[in-house]
Amino acid sequence: MVQLTLPKNSRMTTGKTWPRPEGATNVKEFHIYRWSPDDDKNPAIDTYFVDMDTCGPMILDALIKIKNEIDPTLTFRRSCREGICGSCAMNIDGINTLACTYGVAEVKGAVKIYPLPHMPVVKDLIPDLTHFYAQHASIQPWLETETPAPAKEWKQSIEDREKLDGLYECIMCACCSTSCPSYWWNGDRYLGPAALLHAYRWIIDSRDEATGERLDELEDPFKLYRCHTIMNCAKTCPKGLNPAAAIAKIKKLMVERTI
Repeated sequence: MVQLTLPKNSRMTTGKTWPRPEGATNVKEFHIYRWSPDDDKNPAIDTYFVDMDTCGPMILDALIKIKNEIDPTLTFRRSCREGICGSCAMNIDGINTLACTYGVAEVKGAVKIYPLPHMPVVKDLIPDLTHFYAQHASIQPWLETETPAPAKEWKQSIEDREKLDGLYECIMCACCSTSCPSYWWNGDRYLGPAALLHAYRWIIDSRDEATGERLDELEDPFKLYRCHTIMNCAKTCPKGLNPAAAIAKIKKLMVERTI
């Protein structure tokens, strides 16, 4: 299990064990990280038992059932339930993934659920993504042009559009960045896999006219070059994307522009 960022001067403790559902024969055990800024207690692991015969197949289904029927104080993010919004990203059984697309049956034994690692915790399973989103904004994730805007739209060939495949699908769930040791150690200055994937998406967009400026902005010992190609980002991405490959291509462009 990867290390979590816990509140200062704290240690993990054993929390409350909730009763098993009476008469249930298909029961799954869940160990869930709990911490609230509203009290002085250390982070704890609460234990819940869910009757899977009356629950949907996904981890998020179980979390919603726990909140609705067992413990209304359990706190987590969720929205689309379709692997599109990225809201329910968390660490499940040691893997950064989306609770809405990860099946309960994929976990052998008790299901261990924690917030995304090495992020400040707002409450329970909710990480503070303020810095993560600020880094994304810093790469200017929009079209930059100097040419007067066309009357209808910026046109792009089919071939140029295909270059964006594997990049635009990123849903900013933060699974990749929070699985990256380089981001854990240098998150204050290293942009991380997610932001750099988006940076590359705009660098190679044929309609964008700020390629040079974008590369200049990334020419920094920390913003880009803290990536050591560990590949955790590609392994954990719930959308099957490869941020490490995008980062490597940015580095290649950096070299080519100096030749």
